[in-house]
Amino acid sequence: MSHDTGSEAPYRFHAGSTPLLISMPHVGTWVPPALASRLSAKARQLPDTDWHLERLYGFARELGASLLIATHSRYVIDLNRPPDGASLYPGQSVTGLCPVDDFDDCPLYLEGQAPDATEVAERRAGLWQPYHDRLQGELGRLRRTHGRALLWDAHSIRSVLPRFFEGRLPDLNFGTADGASCDPALARALLSKAGESGRFSAVLNGRFKGGYITRHYGRPAEGIQAVQLEMSQCSYMSEALPFDYLPELAARIQPTLRALLDTLLAFGR
Repeated sequence: MSHDTGSEAPYRFHAGSTPLLISMPHVGTWVPPALASRLSAKARQLPDTDWHLERLYGFARELGASLLIATHSRYVIDLNRPPDGASLYPGQSVTGLCPVDDFDDCPLYLEGQAPDATEVAERRAGLWQPYHDRLQGELGRLRRTHGRALLWDAHSIRSVLPRFFEGRLPDLNFGTADGASCDPALARALLSKAGESGRFSAVLNGRFKGGYITRHYGRPAEGIQAVQLEMSQCSYMSEALPFDYLPELAARIQPTLRALLDTLLAFGR
């Protein structure tokens, strides 16, 4: 039987005017109805979504950034995982390319409804590959146009998740693949800028070192700087259902986010 990925395009894209590309691989909320019927009631709430990042980064177009925005839920396919499903954190608990459990380690699927290898391959071809083709293509265009490309992989996550880390996550978690995906001087500048307001905690290459996107595309020697920012969701939204955007909280952290992207662009110049 065919496992249709539904009528939604794999991504939305906006071409900008600067060397900056912002990727949002986990903001999607579309789940094809035939697939949604196979999920648990909890999974259908999509609790592990990187909620509201488009709104939070609403200023990005003013900066001239290109935007690549996933449409499908990470429960359909995780665009920030290697295509072969290999673990990014060997020995640690992780979710897969087509996840079968959520961040609380609960099953996503009803009994006997998890995807088989054929279905995983179809999702990879229909959703993962187009996103990455566009991502690679845009980085190439930016390099040709500007002589360099700056990739910002935008994420957010619940601030307390015992499956993945102890205690409470810092507000701003930068990942540069332990220094491989961007110039160390840039990473230091971003970490310094994150702390300037005194309002937000920040860490570099802590629990989150960058996923597949950061690690695969970041090639500083070839003029491509890549940084992942994993934000704690409590810094801008409610972490409990219905996962509301909290404008007053968001307004506190948006100036820091904008300053971080300004720092990235300044480094690129």
